[in-house]
Amino acid sequence: MRVHFVVHEAFEAPGAYETWAMARGHDITYSRVYLDEPLPRSAESIDLLIVMGGPQSPTTTKEECLHFDARAECALIAECVRAGRSVVGVCLGSQLIGEALGAPFEHSPEKEIGVFPITLTVAGKGHPKFAHFGEGLDVGHWHNDMPGLTADATIIAFSAGCPRQIVEYGPLVYGFQCHMEFTPDVVELLIAASEAELSTLTNHRFVQQPDALRSNDYARMNEALYGFLDRLVADYRA
Repeated sequence: MRVHFVVHEAFEAPGAYETWAMARGHDITYSRVYLDEPLPRSAESIDLLIVMGGPQSPTTTKEECLHFDARAECALIAECVRAGRSVVGVCLGSQLIGEALGAPFEHSPEKEIGVFPITLTVAGKGHPKFAHFGEGLDVGHWHNDMPGLTADATIIAFSAGCPRQIVEYGPLVYGFQCHMEFTPDVVELLIAASEAELSTLTNHRFVQQPDALRSNDYARMNEALYGFLDRLVADYRA
């Protein structure tokens, strides 16, 4: 499998997605746009496109962030979908999938930062890629927004703070508003980038402070993510 990551910031690292790809022996390439690395010119060299998160939104302009080109990323996503490639978007990446497919992102009812449970919908519980999630599980969060829904999108999971945590846009295309890729190292990067902001969010019911963020167990969510990705790859190969 040829796995290509679009990474928007150094502190929004691929984490467990990268660990999985390396452990499975997949060929990995990157567009670290914060280093001005270019996006792929086409979907031809990609089997699985993984678009990571970032502090930007799909409406962030080039003037506001020189290294982020939402239109170009949406065009790449749309081309991968048309070409029958697998696509996974994380947080901002999930919102960009919706945008690429004609469904604008929306603001989430709650800001969520930390580890909180998601619950699978009826469709999610019966879905072969998510059956190993059970009724739900604790996963990572770090967001204000959520992906838009196309007419044929299926919500797989939701949380108390956000009604769209995992969205299936097609059998090979998934948006994860949640961050199942979090590891202790990734969380440290996020804390370092956001510690001043976190100190202003003590009144939010779904926001953890640094000590709590460091004490979370991220291993189980990582294992659940690996199971999903293995099933996604199996479907793609089939």
